[in-house]
Amino acid sequence: MRRAFRLWACVLAALVLAVGALVGVGTAYAESNGGVRVMPLGDSITDGATVPGGYRIGLWQRFVNAGYRVDFVGSLSNGPASLGDHDHEGHSGWRIDQIDANIAGWLRTYTPHTVLLHIGTNDVLQNDDLANAPARLSALIDHITATVPTAEVFVATIIPLGGDSREANVRTFNAAIPGIVQSKAGAGEHVHLVDMHAALTAADLVDGVHPNATGYDKMAATWYTALKSVPGSIGDAGGGGTASGPIRAVGAGRCLDVPNATQTNGTQTQIWDCNGGSGQTWTSSGGRLTVYNGAKCLDAYANQTTAGTKVEIWDCNGGANQQWQINADGTITGVQSGLCLDVTGASTANGTPVELWPCNGASNQKWSQT
Repeated sequence: MRRAFRLWACVLAALVLAVGALVGVGTAYAESNGGVRVMPLGDSITDGATVPGGYRIGLWQRFVNAGYRVDFVGSLSNGPASLGDHDHEGHSGWRIDQIDANIAGWLRTYTPHTVLLHIGTNDVLQNDDLANAPARLSALIDHITATVPTAEVFVATIIPLGGDSREANVRTFNAAIPGIVQSKAGAGEHVHLVDMHAALTAADLVDGVHPNATGYDKMAATWYTALKSVPGSIGDAGGGGTASGPIRAVGAGRCLDVPNATQTNGTQTQIWDCNGGSGQTWTSSGGRLTVYNGAKCLDAYANQTTAGTKVEIWDCNGGANQQWQINADGTITGVQSGLCLDVTGASTANGTPVELWPCNGASNQKWSQT
């Protein structure tokens, strides 16, 4: 049943892409270099009005030059060839409430590990209930963190606007953002403040609203500095944004393995002697554990989230049941299920299946990756 569902899903996706190619409207490039998924989120300033690609150009070039592997994600795409990945969620003319109305669907579709949020400019330009704009922003952040609870969310103050009255409203709106971010971070959410307003001046604007090329590059530099300050938000420089190697069960002294290096859908994972076989080599990036050739992801059987569910490999379709968090204590948690990778009955025998089970901190749930 699951194989048939995945097959039909692939056929449907192919048809959608084919239609999109024919009409040429609203189709994202869906580019990826296999790196950490980052969603640029906002309005025309994220899209890159006046300079197609906007800050994403300079930010991408900084990633490449430093050896980071990053996958921009989103339903929209634009920009020059120098921008190696064109995907984003920058919707021209949109306010906070419009982004909020769509955010859950985008996040479930693209499952970003990192979100770059710059929104509120159109609330000011349209004079849309400005007194409550900070509350709308706060609610949007809550919806992001609820949908992708392990994501790193970078919230920027909005850039300056030309005109004294508009700029005064910008400053009033921005003044509320540090407190909003601090309240989220204090509650344990992965939310970070980026002071984008301080990075630009009115001289960096081409039309009083959108940056010129210099202004966009200043934005890129500010995002990049903020991202580097949060470990794991864009992976590791020079390391492809991933960790790779055997995943070893601390208590069992065995490695997570695929029987006989099998790569067929539905193959159940197990523990076995750490012999360095290709079936024991995994990469970790942006919430995914991917078997050695990058073709198959660790998955929960039939999308189950109940204790005792077998763990298998399947095509990497981006489902939440394929998202994992490697915790500081060595446990590996399924983001959707909240359950840990476990060894049945704490068995250390070769061939023991790996399952999901409540995270009780037992040594059979603790893993290391080299």
